[in-house]
Amino acid sequence: MSRRRKHHTERLHRLREEQLARVPNPALTKVVDRNIATISRLREEAEGRKSLQERGADWITRFSGSMTFVYLHAAWFAVWIVVNLGLAGLPTFDPYPFGLLTLIVSLEAIFLSTFVLLSQNRQAALADHRADLDLQINLLAEYEITRILSLVDAIADKLEIDACHDPELAELEKDVEPDELLRKINGKQPQKIRKREAEKK
Repeated sequence: MSRRRKHHTERLHRLREEQLARVPNPALTKVVDRNIATISRLREEAEGRKSLQERGADWITRFSGSMTFVYLHAAWFAVWIVVNLGLAGLPTFDPYPFGLLTLIVSLEAIFLSTFVLLSQNRQAALADHRADLDLQINLLAEYEITRILSLVDAIADKLEIDACHDPELAELEKDVEPDELLRKINGKQPQKIRKREAEKK
């Protein structure tokens, strides 16, 4: 098991323990276990679908973001500078201003940034997939809540409860149209931008 997968598994176990502490109901405990098992399986499947190149890019990205990487480079630079300043009594091969070192570090930065971008692109694709799933679940939940509100309103009307005539409740019973909501959000964005620009002036 890779370090990354082990980290995700430990995190899921901690999440399970926290949820079980808040949810002592055995029936809900099964639901929590099922959900966590599903999340863990999906993560393992995503890890298993990675190609050798993607695994290599992820490993290099993780290593370059660690303190070990920093320590190794600090030691490398220190030795290189000491040797090429003639302080170690060894023949110099890259005198000041260390043109060869600059070239090597520049090439390393180019390749490291490429590996980081590869990993970020893959993570962004996974994030988009999860966001699509979240949106679908939220839309289904909104639809179900709307139907429940309609049923509760019908029951309250049948029982002649005055609260069922609340205009806010009638508004909540309407289905949310994602396209219309997006149009409203996008329509307000330019107004906010213009308002900020006007405030700056």
